[in-house]
Amino acid sequence: MESAESGHSAQPDSLEQAAYEALQSYTLTHGGPAFIHQHVVDAWTAQHANERTKPIALTFALAGLFLHLERGCTGRQVQLAHMAMARHHRDWPTFTLPKERGGCGALQVMAHPPGPERDRAIDDWCASVWSAYHVSHRAVAEWIERLGIV
Repeated sequence: MESAESGHSAQPDSLEQAAYEALQSYTLTHGGPAFIHQHVVDAWTAQHANERTKPIALTFALAGLFLHLERGCTGRQVQLAHMAMARHHRDWPTFTLPKERGGCGALQVMAHPPGPERDRAIDDWCASVWSAYHVSHRAVAEWIERLGIV
């Protein structure tokens, strides 16, 4: 796996995988209506997508990052948008996978203490991954608008 300085590649190592699992546990027990777990799932999926990733998975991940970062949606709102997408669409777009997938990952997020600081680190991770997909931003936004999600 590449270092945080050079960016993350698609393949997580065992430390990153373990950090992701710990982060999932943290967000699933977090509580509150925001459901930040959804943002973690979307960031991870987009950051670690490869040629075997199903188009629906990457589409949901990028749509979730867009809705969260560009439209201010909570994880619960993103989850509801995913359900609407699944009900009304069957032909999933494909997106170019960038070589670099952001400057941080689950391991760096888990280095922050639980609470507001870690929650901000999750948002920073989402922004880092979303930024890596900059060539797809317009296509994601147009696809979501065409579906009438936002």
